[in-house]
Amino acid sequence: MSNERVFNYTFSSIYNLYLTKVTKKARTEEELITVICWLTGYSHAGLNKQIEAKVSLAEFFNQAPGLHPNTSMITGLICGYRVEDIEDPMMQKIRYMDKLVDELAKGKKLEKILRA
Repeated sequence: MSNERVFNYTFSSIYNLYLTKVTKKARTEEELITVICWLTGYSHAGLNKQIEAKVSLAEFFNQAPGLHPNTSMITGLICGYRVEDIEDPMMQKIRYMDKLVDELAKGKKLEKILRA
């Protein structure tokens, strides 16, 4: 799948997939919001605006207030790729988010997910 195709997915559709994934594993929407806001710098209200506006993933990250300074601490495999080795900066941001949501769904403590 090409990166451009992924970049053009709407954030709201991805968010709904994330929400389904984490709630099936007994995690809450509030925890999901906390993780995404930690990564991107959005406030809860700002995140809701992006969901309602149906922005693409690329727009979502381009408009983000700023990635958390500890994103370099996010390591490991996601979709068969090491997130720390992904060369395309936009794809790396998307995979960071995937990795954090995956950790949430797997039951990892929120403090560890947020690299606190």
